[in-house]
Amino acid sequence: MRSPQRAGLAGLPERVGVYEVGPRDGLQNESTVLSPVVKVDFIRRLIEAGLRAVELTSFVSPRWVPQLADAEQVMASLGPLPGRHPVLVPNERGLERALACGATEIAVFASATESFAARNLNCSIAESLATFAVLVARARDVGVPARGYVSMCFGDPWEGDVTAAQAAAVAAELAAMGCDEVSLGDTIGVATPGQVVDLLEALDVLGVGTDRLAVHFHDTYGQALANTIVALQHGVTTVDSSAGGLGGCPFAGSATGNLATEDLVWQLHGLGIDTGVDLESLCRTSMWIAALLGRPSPSRTVQALSPTLG
Repeated sequence: MRSPQRAGLAGLPERVGVYEVGPRDGLQNESTVLSPVVKVDFIRRLIEAGLRAVELTSFVSPRWVPQLADAEQVMASLGPLPGRHPVLVPNERGLERALACGATEIAVFASATESFAARNLNCSIAESLATFAVLVARARDVGVPARGYVSMCFGDPWEGDVTAAQAAAVAAELAAMGCDEVSLGDTIGVATPGQVVDLLEALDVLGVGTDRLAVHFHDTYGQALANTIVALQHGVTTVDSSAGGLGGCPFAGSATGNLATEDLVWQLHGLGIDTGVDLESLCRTSMWIAALLGRPSPSRTVQALSPTLG
């Protein structure tokens, strides 16, 4: 299998943590509902490929996300795992379910816009943050860390452009309530590199450094890798991605797939950045899950390398 030729650039970190969202953010938007056995196998294959941060599932209402209605079954089958393995919780009931299953890290999902908060969370931004503050505090009280997401950081299909100040204010609230890491989401994939820098600088002014930030880009306009590079040049070292480019956002109709983990890893390895990920093993896993979903992987790297992998 071909590997990228290595040539570094100034100002980039030596190591990047790849935060894999395929089993949760990826599968939640697939029309094919996979069995718990397949999901467990998928998660284990990702971990065997060297991914040390894999988001496992979501404890949302099965009525809203039926693709992940089997969260308890998946968690019970997995048992203890090496690395970080957050689960998404939307409310107190979701937190109770997650903790009962032995979750070792939770994630909460906020919005930078009122329109998306109303559609996705059925409340205002302020109401959602008040709920999440309770969830994060309860989780931390029992030794469970929390991650915060901010969606629509760069644009919203209903409100249009989103300012850096608007997104930074929500991200700073999540950091202040105790989220150890805050992921900045380009939910509809409209960001370009200058916007990424503006948001990181706005957060720095608010006292939220890049050591507490991750980035989560969608590739709607083909900008995800360019946006990733500029984020890394400005100090971010955690990047969210989805194996095979699975998923999008079920509540934002214009959102296409997440940044493919294989495309991210190919670029990082070409830049001489350590990820700990075995690219061949990851590509084989993505080819396997794509076959089960009944369609080819949208990852350019998987497409390019698949003829050599058989």
